[in-house]
Amino acid sequence: MSFSRRKFVAGACALAFSGLLKGLSDKSYAASFKSVTGYGGLKPDSILDLPEGFSYKIISALGDKMDDGYLVPDRADGMGCIPLEGSKVALIRNHEISFGNHDLAMSVMEKPLLPYAYDQSDLNEPLPGGTTTIIYDVAAGERINEYRSLIGTLANCAGGVTPWGTWLTCEETVVKSGEAGRLDHGWVFEVPAKGNKLTKPEPLKDLGRFNHEAVAVDPRTGIVYLTEDRPNGMFYRFIPEIYGDLSKGGKLQALGIKGEDAGFDSRNWDGSSVKQGSWLNAKWIDLEDIDSSEDDLRVRGYKSGAAIFARGEGIYWGDNELYFCCTSGGAKNLGQIMRYRPSIHEGQAEENEQDNIPGRLQLFFESADKNTFGLGDNLTVAPNGHLIVCEDHYDGSTNHIRGITPTGELYTLAKLNVESETAGVCFSPDGGTLFVNIQSPTKTLAIKGPWDKFSS
Repeated sequence: MSFSRRKFVAGACALAFSGLLKGLSDKSYAASFKSVTGYGGLKPDSILDLPEGFSYKIISALGDKMDDGYLVPDRADGMGCIPLEGSKVALIRNHEISFGNHDLAMSVMEKPLLPYAYDQSDLNEPLPGGTTTIIYDVAAGERINEYRSLIGTLANCAGGVTPWGTWLTCEETVVKSGEAGRLDHGWVFEVPAKGNKLTKPEPLKDLGRFNHEAVAVDPRTGIVYLTEDRPNGMFYRFIPEIYGDLSKGGKLQALGIKGEDAGFDSRNWDGSSVKQGSWLNAKWIDLEDIDSSEDDLRVRGYKSGAAIFARGEGIYWGDNELYFCCTSGGAKNLGQIMRYRPSIHEGQAEENEQDNIPGRLQLFFESADKNTFGLGDNLTVAPNGHLIVCEDHYDGSTNHIRGITPTGELYTLAKLNVESETAGVCFSPDGGTLFVNIQSPTKTLAIKGPWDKFSS
């Protein structure tokens, strides 16, 4: 297959959302979302049903011995794909393990890990969250190396790749010092793609302390956008002092809607507060006390005029705009997908001048039918411009990987046949392989198939 390199974010293994809904009106396309067969019916399989012509390969699984001697931990969640030399990539994989679940971490208590851990328990055990890295040769279809790359954190849920070739991993917890370990948690950490060893864990505290979920970085400006997994979470941006060096500090802000001084509720739980397809002009509100020792950053932000979102989760940078899931949003609590288009003066004083167009927020999609789409979580983009979304039903319902075409058609790409969720979807740089995690028991899959067969 041959795909335009313009579809790829520079320096990262992320595909741009170029062309999605191109030709549809920016005003409204609520009626355009309908269910179609997509790549066709799914073939039955014990783990993952896929359409005809598609296949998967398990490249890593819970308990496998990695090249550093440790075992693959459980609860694999968000994942990023970063290109290395030749056809090699680094798949950096989160493990959403919380305090008290050391058994899920598979040998995390071994003493040699302690000097590399961000935090430890009163028993001098490294806290069990963190990341593992898989070096994979896409052309050969082979795992080259696998190792722990971050240890001593908690509940590493999602994150995002950066244009400078790293992975930002996020703690989805706000436990305080003394509650689980010796330090506060609720931070973002940066993990390099290269090195073949554990990285020194340094929390990026200027990105705030809250129930972090995922991040996306604008490759033009280096601005980091962040989601918060709370029923009343906010949507954030971090404007760095220095492009590509988040450790040098910056300014954290929350998105609000112009004309809504008392805050804005995007969740649409009443079915009428936000119209699908309509655009809202954004404003950005400076935040104080971002260490948030009382876990009230979102509450204070809302009182200052910020918007709230229903469990912000996966986020993906596209073609000069981004998309993020709100898992429990919408009139039926089945999930929303938001779209944000930055101002051409994003993060600069000029964005607030009267004659300039500000950043704009859109309710891109809201699910009304659990059978076609429900509780979207991690997301990415296929080579043909389709949005690919993992479901995270937590009521025992079957989880799927869903697709949305550029013309707003919904289809099912895969069906999971184990009681878990899929997460961490990301494509290889050539667009030929989709990587995905099954959270528990951990399995990381490489999916191949005729991605150009269905391009509606």
